[in-house]
Amino acid sequence: MTTTLPVLSLLETRVLGVLAEKQRTVPDTYPLTLNALAAGCNQKTSRDPIIEASESEVQAALDSLKFLALVVESSGGRVARYAHNIERVLHIPAQSTALLAALMLRGPQTAGELRINSERLHKFADISSVESFLVELAERGAGALVVELPRQPGARENRWVHLLSGAPAIEEQAAAVSASPPGDVTVGEIAALKANVAKLEAEVSELRALIGKLYAELGIAAG
Repeated sequence: MTTTLPVLSLLETRVLGVLAEKQRTVPDTYPLTLNALAAGCNQKTSRDPIIEASESEVQAALDSLKFLALVVESSGGRVARYAHNIERVLHIPAQSTALLAALMLRGPQTAGELRINSERLHKFADISSVESFLVELAERGAGALVVELPRQPGARENRWVHLLSGAPAIEEQAAAVSASPPGDVTVGEIAALKANVAKLEAEVSELRALIGKLYAELGIAAG
């Protein structure tokens, strides 16, 4: 098994993220059954985006991840159970798995957000510790697993995103930023300016009508 992975689907990364999360948060019921895993994938809290996947869809994602050795199935017992194999396949420490899981479950986040959102999986000493693991994942010799996104307008920190589902459309994001109105002009301010222009135009029309009336009373031909 090489460390070069194919592009994973959203559901496949969600399955991996849930397995990594539940390993730490509910160790008594880990490895997970298909039913528990599907419930974790469809969870309404701590998930972005929120999805609705059937058990058959989750099973298909599991089969794909099993082929890549990222998931292992437990034998024995009446119900099959599943566990992730992220550290062994990707050759990363548990701290990095915690960050990847948070990114797979919640989408792009800043280092500060990742420290908070991964706290139940691993308690990082400070934000600089989170950043050091992110840099390791970004500069990984076998291929980057995360990347730092361009800073959004008005944001104080850059966000990070995982690369297990392919590279994000950074060029499109940059184009959207460059195409936005210059300065800090808001939609509300533009609407207010348009309203003021309309008001001024109405006043000019009224003045023209008044002048025309005065010309008529004085017997002066309008120019």
